[in-house]
Amino acid sequence: MSQRLLKELSAASKEVNQAINKLFDNRLEPTKLYDASKHLIEAGGKRLRPFLVLKACEMVGGNREDALPVAAAVELLHTFTLVHDDIMDSDDKRRGKPTVHTLWGTPIAISAGDMLYAKAYEAVLSSLRPSKVSPRRILKILSLITEATISICEGQALDILFEERELISEKEYFNMITKKTAGLLETSTRVGAIVGGGNAAQVRRLGRYAYYSGLAFQVIDDYLGITADEKILGKPVGSDIREGKRTLILIHALTHATEAERNQMYSVLGRGDATPTEIEEVSRIIDSLGSLDYAFKKAEQLVAKAKRQLSPFLSSQTKEILLNLADYVVSRKY
Repeated sequence: MSQRLLKELSAASKEVNQAINKLFDNRLEPTKLYDASKHLIEAGGKRLRPFLVLKACEMVGGNREDALPVAAAVELLHTFTLVHDDIMDSDDKRRGKPTVHTLWGTPIAISAGDMLYAKAYEAVLSSLRPSKVSPRRILKILSLITEATISICEGQALDILFEERELISEKEYFNMITKKTAGLLETSTRVGAIVGGGNAAQVRRLGRYAYYSGLAFQVIDDYLGITADEKILGKPVGSDIREGKRTLILIHALTHATEAERNQMYSVLGRGDATPTEIEEVSRIIDSLGSLDYAFKKAEQLVAKAKRQLSPFLSSQTKEILLNLADYVVSRKY
């Protein structure tokens, strides 16, 4: 990651955190609910989605400050999905910290996720008060965020249902991650461009840039789930195998494996009590079949598509940052 991109991400993260903090009052009761709601936000994170909101706004000549409430909303919505995702996957770590349900129990964690979802809408609506963004644009933004939330729910359900099937196609996989991951990234740039007053073509192109980047991001996420250092990743390596998630890597491996290799993988996939040795053996088979390389190359192709979407925009520091961000998607370590 370039120093400039790192600096920009850090600055945006601080701005977004301040915008989110305005929505949470430490005096609110019950404190356990609000502590649980803020836990993952305070644990850190890349803040890529709100960053895309701010940069898309800048890209079309808009005022960055006008986009801050919407950027906060997108991060709150993303965090809501993570809280519920961790419950469904029974993960005990996120961003190197204990998950919300691990600390406060599942009932409070579900309520905390619901709170974050509601706060996302509160954040968008707060843009109406100083009249910085027109009601027409706010309605469009709310519509896009609602559509993205529905899509995320569909994607999460597909992800779970796919675990019950032996094989799914690449087409089905990409449809699932479009809904679960890429859709919210696409929405982030679209709402940012709408706040900034971008025209239809600009909104569409920035959306497609984030869409392709988002697909690549999820493919790399799956890749890191097998290859990364657990201490750097901040969550258990091999959890996708234990959960039986049908990632692009696994789809490729199951398609190209011998019957013996396939049977060995099926004996471990979806087994929560799989030993580290069994996980390592499945990972070895996956690597030997070239599935990791295949997924990585696919992510590189998607990033190239993402960058081409920005070609009509004039050269600027913001454009350069977005191009660097796309490259970061495939070079990240966590």
